[in-house]
Amino acid sequence: MHFDDQNVDWLTVLLAEAATVEIMPRWRRLSAEDIRQKTSATDLVTEADVNAERYITARLKERFPAALVVGEEAHAADASVLDGLGDADLAFVLDPVDGTLNFASGMPLFGVMLAVVVKGETVAGIIHDPVGQDFILAVKGGGAHVRHGDGRLEPCRVAPALPVPSMNGAVSWHYTKEPERSMLARNQAKFNAHFNFRCAAHEYRLLATGNAHFVVYMKLMPWDHLPGTLIHAEAGGYSARLDGSAYLPSHVGGGLLAAPDKESWQEIRRTLWAD
Repeated sequence: MHFDDQNVDWLTVLLAEAATVEIMPRWRRLSAEDIRQKTSATDLVTEADVNAERYITARLKERFPAALVVGEEAHAADASVLDGLGDADLAFVLDPVDGTLNFASGMPLFGVMLAVVVKGETVAGIIHDPVGQDFILAVKGGGAHVRHGDGRLEPCRVAPALPVPSMNGAVSWHYTKEPERSMLARNQAKFNAHFNFRCAAHEYRLLATGNAHFVVYMKLMPWDHLPGTLIHAEAGGYSARLDGSAYLPSHVGGGLLAAPDKESWQEIRRTLWAD
């Protein structure tokens, strides 16, 4: 199906509503009972995640009853929700609160992420910043834009490629094992600077708006990366899995590197994995 601007507009309104109703009233007001640990002390879920996902999913099902909805919290309860994402006629992939650790600790770096997937291809990506009350979004073939709170659209463009010592980026080496872990941490120092927001929503925004050069992610869950990789591509960037293959909605492994262009992708890849 063709996913037009009218549908994208409806989705932005939906994400903003969910943030207003279910997320922001809980920010900096969570009790200990509102926060639960999933796989580790840094992998959390809060009442904001659960209720925002329930709110968005219900509205999506009302408007698109035949669509597959893949939410992060639904997946935590039943991993089989990922089945069929690669070939569904229409699917929505949702992270209700990306950066839950930041949200739970009162930090303002979190976002609501949504991707639209049609027959295995990501055709729209939306990232909402509830604190800044704006969006970064893209429709395939239509470029990437920041949509400000007043409705104004600002085109996005990735940063130009630079020599390795001048580039800055993020590397999630903490999801690797030794000796690769130490190698990546050591080689990251060959670049100009590094960052870690603990929030893919804001890291992809930094890339797409030309304020950073690259990111490397080791953990690939579709709700974390489908919206951002489309926005990054529509802003002129290049991304691929670490073996050079294309990143697809059905992938949950293989690592991911996003860079300004293919040539810098190759140089960053060589530099980080140099013995």
